[in-house]
Amino acid sequence: MAQKTDTLLIEQLMRQHPDLFNGVLNHPQKNQVQVLYTQVNRNTKKQISFKSFSYNLDNHRYFYPASTVKLAAVIFALEKINEIGANDLKVKKLTAASTMITDSAYAKQTKVTTDTSARNGLPSIAHYVKKILLTSDNDAFNRLFEFIGRAEINQKLKKYGLNDSRILNRLAIGDAGETSKHTNPIRFYDGSKLVYSQPAQYDPKEYPLVLTNTVMGVGYIDSAEKLVNKPFSLINKNAFSISDQQSLMKRLIYPQAFPENERFNLTPEDYQLIYTYMSKLPTDSDYPAYNPKEFWPTYAKMLYYGREKDATINPNLKIYNKYGDSYGFIIDNAYFKDSKNKVEFFLTAVVQSNEDGIYNDNKYDYDQVCFPFMKNIGRVIFDYELQRKAKKK
Repeated sequence: MAQKTDTLLIEQLMRQHPDLFNGVLNHPQKNQVQVLYTQVNRNTKKQISFKSFSYNLDNHRYFYPASTVKLAAVIFALEKINEIGANDLKVKKLTAASTMITDSAYAKQTKVTTDTSARNGLPSIAHYVKKILLTSDNDAFNRLFEFIGRAEINQKLKKYGLNDSRILNRLAIGDAGETSKHTNPIRFYDGSKLVYSQPAQYDPKEYPLVLTNTVMGVGYIDSAEKLVNKPFSLINKNAFSISDQQSLMKRLIYPQAFPENERFNLTPEDYQLIYTYMSKLPTDSDYPAYNPKEFWPTYAKMLYYGREKDATINPNLKIYNKYGDSYGFIIDNAYFKDSKNKVEFFLTAVVQSNEDGIYNDNKYDYDQVCFPFMKNIGRVIFDYELQRKAKKK
C-alpha cells in the first residue's frame, strides 16, 4: 500500500498562483511549510488505493503540533473504553456516555465532577470528544490524556506505526517534567452506581525522537513575563509529524483500506460520533452550545476557509479535520468530501510565521501569512481535484 510520494505536483500548482504563494515559495524554510496531499482512488471492484503528493515534507524536521494531537487522544480514549469492557465483563456497563469523575492525587492536578456544557450536566468521554472536535477544547483533551495515561498513548502511537510522534503532556496549563508523568485517578458511574475505577498512574519513561529544528528564534518571554535573549527550545514537547497525522486520518476515515489487525478498535457508534463532530460546525451544536461571535461556523476549518468570519460556506463540501495553532504554527489535518462532485482527498499542512523571532509574546503573523496560506492551499487542491474528476468522467 505504501507508494513513493510525488514531490513535484504541489509546488507546480502553487507556482501557477504566484499572487497567492510567492511569499511562501520564496521562503519555504522561513515559514516552515510542509504539505501532504493524498488522492483516494478506486478500481473496478471499488477497492481503495491512495496516491500521495508532498511539498517540503520532512518527518524529522520539528514543528509544534499544538492541538492536532487531540485527535489521537479521541481515538485512543474510545478504544480504551472498548478494551476495558472486552477484558472485564463485569464492567460491560462502561460506555463513552458513562459519567466520568476525575479526582486529583498529585501536584497541580485538578478535579472534575460536573460539566455545565453537557445536556445532563455531567462529564463523559463522549462529551469531551465533542468539545475537542468542535472547538479544540484544551481541558477536554487533558481529561482524555489523564484517562488513557501517558504510557498507553505512546504505546498506541507505536502500535499504529506513528513512529515520528509522541504525546507527553497536557495542554495550556504549563504541564511538563514530573507532573506530566502523573495522571489522575478516575471513576465512572452508571447513574449513581460505580462501574469502573482507575487509580492514579505514573509513567517513568522518556520518549526520545531524532528531530531537527527543535530550537527556534532569537528569544522568548519566560514565565515571569521577561524577555530572554536566547533561542526557544521545544526539545521536550509533543511531536506529531505531518505523515503520521495523515496516516491516522486515513485509518480513521477508511478502516477498510487497512488489514483488520491494523484498524482502530472502535465500534460503529464510535466512528459515527467522531465523523459527526469532526465535520459539524460549532454553530450547529446545542450541547455544547457556542457563541457564534467567538466560534463562528468555519472557525475550525483552516484549510479552505482560513479564519474568515464571513466566509461563504460551500454547501457541497464536508471537511473532517483537526487543526492546531500555537507558537506561530498553524496546522490542519483534513479529509475533504464533496459528494455532489464525487471529490474526496486528504490534505495535511503546517505553516509558521513569527517575524520577530520571539516566542510566547503572542505576536505571530497568523492573519497575514498562515490563515491565507491554509485557505489558498485547500482551495487550490480542491479545484485540482474537481478538474481531475471531470477528466475521469
